[in-house]
Amino acid sequence: MEFRHTAKKLAKDDPRRIVHSMKVGLAITLVSLFYYFEPLYEGFGVSAMWAVLTVVVIFEYSVGATLGKGVNRVVATTLAGLLGVGAHRIATLSGEMGEPIVLGLFVFLLAAIFTYLRFFPKLKARNDYGLMIFILTFSLVSVSGYREDEVIDMANKRMSTILIGTSPAAIIYFLICPVWAGRDLHDLTAVNLEKLGNFLEEFGVEHFKTSRDGMSDEKKAFMEEFKTVINSKHSEDTLVNFANCEPHHGHFRYRHPWSQYQKIGNLPRHCASTIEALNGYLHAEIQATEVVKSRFEGICMKMSTESGKALKELSSAINTMTQPPSSTKSHLEASKSAARDLNSTPGASLCEDNEFSEVIPVASVASLLVDVQQCTEKIEESVQELASLARFKSAVDAKMATNRKPNLARQGALIRRCLSKGAEHVVMIEGLSSPSLPKYKDPPSLSTVQQSGE
Repeated sequence: MEFRHTAKKLAKDDPRRIVHSMKVGLAITLVSLFYYFEPLYEGFGVSAMWAVLTVVVIFEYSVGATLGKGVNRVVATTLAGLLGVGAHRIATLSGEMGEPIVLGLFVFLLAAIFTYLRFFPKLKARNDYGLMIFILTFSLVSVSGYREDEVIDMANKRMSTILIGTSPAAIIYFLICPVWAGRDLHDLTAVNLEKLGNFLEEFGVEHFKTSRDGMSDEKKAFMEEFKTVINSKHSEDTLVNFANCEPHHGHFRYRHPWSQYQKIGNLPRHCASTIEALNGYLHAEIQATEVVKSRFEGICMKMSTESGKALKELSSAINTMTQPPSSTKSHLEASKSAARDLNSTPGASLCEDNEFSEVIPVASVASLLVDVQQCTEKIEESVQELASLARFKSAVDAKMATNRKPNLARQGALIRRCLSKGAEHVVMIEGLSSPSLPKYKDPPSLSTVQQSGE
């Protein structure tokens, strides 16, 4: 029962997982034909198994991950095969006694060097798989060549089977429901900002409400969605690496500024850690008195609400790939104005009239909200920079494109619908405005409708 529940949940969360599983099965089946059909098997022999292993290893969830692994495997195999053949040729010049010593020295040096290169952060992020395949292929070719005379033929077969295994994987991935890492990164960035905005819009109301009734489980889960933002760094870094390997797709150019998404992603994580502290004050045992809260309520609610609205508008701008609207600046100015008003709040008199422990909670909340407001401004600047680098459309242009009337000549045929209301019959032709619709007192014949459309 638990397995079935987990399987159902995984498919419901992302139906693309089912399609991905079927694509892997299809690719492996196609490549396995080299083993099933005698003519194909005779050309490659046991080496055909490398094609199957290649599909299993490089077939990842996204296009970028698959292409990245495929390119790494092909380049590493080619380079290692050439060096392996070269090492074998050099070793044979040293005579029968010196050949194993020279081969062993080559294997030791290259394996040690390329293993050390795997510790370099940039190489590990993008080429770790390729470095590992290089060590494996070079060792197999150079060592196997010591016992086999046909070392060039062996290297050629290995290279051919790698290409055979990579090609179907790439073709199937491009043709059947491709999953783009760039699109997922774009959506993740927009969703993270929206989660922060949702919390901030609700925080002021929940913190300063006079009723002490607790939140419902559903609302609590809704407000605490921001916690996933804190742990999103690994996902973002991985998606950026994969997105850099992807070709042009949809609205994303080949040299789309993916690194800017990392810059934007760092700011919401800082903001989310501050919001984590704010969330703690919603459930704190020691709360400020209603008198103290009332002095800060208007300012804090304004900072929280306006920052939340600005973040949600920035999220919508990223999602629709349009320039942030002018209202975002208005929300930020309102939040900044509330932060300035906080300085004029008579804090000394509050400490004199109330216990110090009663003032600290609400003062801490106000201080954290100022930090959130400043962080929101930085996020807005980063989104504006992304919009400039990625050439986002202005909101006006996007609206005009949406409202643009369809070109009837390109549609090939008019879509005609007859709507009747009482004794009147109206012929609706898609693409024409309502004032131009002809009206008939009697039901029109088919020829009349066709002439009207013409």
